[in-house]
Amino acid sequence: MMKHLFDIVFSLLGLVIFSPLFLVLALAIKLESKGPVFYRGVRVGRHGKPFKIFKFRSMVQDAERLGASSTGASDMRVTRCGRFIRKFKLDEFSQLINVLMGDMSIVGPRPEVQKFVDMYTEEEKAILTLRPGITDWASIKFHNEGEIIEASGIDDADEAYARLIRPEKLRLQLKYVREHNLWIDVKIICATLLTIVSTRLGGGPVGVPGTPGFGADEKYGM
Repeated sequence: MMKHLFDIVFSLLGLVIFSPLFLVLALAIKLESKGPVFYRGVRVGRHGKPFKIFKFRSMVQDAERLGASSTGASDMRVTRCGRFIRKFKLDEFSQLINVLMGDMSIVGPRPEVQKFVDMYTEEEKAILTLRPGITDWASIKFHNEGEIIEASGIDDADEAYARLIRPEKLRLQLKYVREHNLWIDVKIICATLLTIVSTRLGGGPVGVPGTPGFGADEKYGM
């Protein structure tokens, strides 16, 4: 109950604060390429229920029909405006709408496409007991997911994601499922903001459990 109230208040506040930025992004997206302002891809939500996610469109229209669901850093489907949006994670901010609608939480396991959910083991299906979130430990650790995929040398972006990112992502998501509470949510939000700043200054992710050199408890007293 407290988490849901937190989500509603935080999402409403965020939408009000960021509304001028949203208008600028919407205009930039429409001026550069044909298509809608928002990408509305289908993701799997709580209890396996599919929903349409709100993300500021950073790729050409119908990009999913032109390639893999995972995206490398130099993917030709990404627009010029889209590269800026992705660099500062601005495409994720619009998911505050999904939070307000009840499809997502501010903090929770990042929602997956059906293809990867179908691969869940019985243990991993516990991830679906929670609402998916805008941010979590895994999204902080893999803030540079596109760069990892690009540097892998693997031609198939989905294969690179499955081999290099997905196993650790699932470990961190299951850790969150076991341990989640409001205090951990606050820690993840703080770590997310610190990581955005840190990575733009040449540093690494902040506060991810089990990541050498970036333990929240040892470095930031969180």
